[in-house]
Amino acid sequence: MRPYSFLRHLECARCGELYDATVRQQTCRCGSPLLARYDLSALAASLTKAEVTSREPTLWRYHEWLPLQDPAFRVSLEEHITPILPVPRLAADMGLEGLCVKDESSLPSGTFKARGATVGISRAVELGVAHVAIPTNGNAGAAWALYAARAGIRATVVMPSSAPLTPRKECVLAGADLYVTEGTIADAGAIVASACRRHGWYDVSTLREPYRLEGKKTFALEIAEQYGWDVPDVLVYPTGGGAGVIGIDKGLRELQAMGWIGERLPRVMIVQAAGCAPLVRAFDAGEDTSAAWKDPHTLAFGMRVPKALGDFMILDVIRRTQGAAIAVTDEEIIRERRATVAREGLHVCPEGAAALAGVRKLRELGQIGKGERVLVINTGSGLKYVDQIEESGIPLYHAL
Repeated sequence: MRPYSFLRHLECARCGELYDATVRQQTCRCGSPLLARYDLSALAASLTKAEVTSREPTLWRYHEWLPLQDPAFRVSLEEHITPILPVPRLAADMGLEGLCVKDESSLPSGTFKARGATVGISRAVELGVAHVAIPTNGNAGAAWALYAARAGIRATVVMPSSAPLTPRKECVLAGADLYVTEGTIADAGAIVASACRRHGWYDVSTLREPYRLEGKKTFALEIAEQYGWDVPDVLVYPTGGGAGVIGIDKGLRELQAMGWIGERLPRVMIVQAAGCAPLVRAFDAGEDTSAAWKDPHTLAFGMRVPKALGDFMILDVIRRTQGAAIAVTDEEIIRERRATVAREGLHVCPEGAAALAGVRKLRELGQIGKGERVLVINTGSGLKYVDQIEESGIPLYHAL
């Protein structure tokens, strides 16, 4: 009888040490992230594309690639397959023929963070976790609080005081214990790590447990299916902690290992904010890891990450796929966000607008060709940031 999941073990992303996946794990002894590994040969031999595409239209249709062993522990709000939308007016303005946006705005909590939360919380509950703790710039905390409430477990959320007000309210409404601190998400992360050591809570910071990444991996499985078991030429991702970049690459390489897609992968191009661009700086300098960014600032709060734990993996993805890394200013983000909703009716979040602004610059630099199929990830709903519209100086109405 085919298992619900083909999970085998966990493997350190840096040193390769193996870990038992049947018990609660955090990071490797060397401090690096642990990656879930699957029996892909057995999976390929027992499953067909036709069977997958006939299933429920949620990310859980890919459950064999996910870590949950028993579907009874599934914690879900029906995370549907998100659409890929053409944006022809923006494409024409940028001199492109094939620009599309994968829009995550309609997922539970209004952002792509629902992907990691549904898989991460499900697996945590299966492993007996009763209390999770997370540092956040806003949306991840809101999503994990929501799914913790759905699971009936406790959540503690710590976020910087500069984070947006909306996700704070979401956390409180979901019953999470919310703490606000001065500093950056790195400072919030240190507080969470200390609290988890003292109280035995499960630290679900980005890449400090293995399973949030598996939720992000479903990006790749959806994209491959939506492209007819193929991939776009270019994939552009707004990057802070970068788990989405790592997850997409992991998922596509698993599909390659199964023979479900060909040898070609999309050129992965990351976009960061000019006020917090440690990965762009490292990429330009030819470094394998990044140095922490001092005094990070940007209105795209999800990208305000001074140093990503998985920086070495993100930089490897960019270079291995012959991609690129570029930074955009807050002014460029504001302009692109306004243009996107005015020309396409698509209300992207600041991070999504940053990615589109990055496409514009990359096209101007000749790093994206006119006829290439370009896919941009919009990570969440712009409706969560309506307060920024007034702050950006855009008039809200005209007097008669």
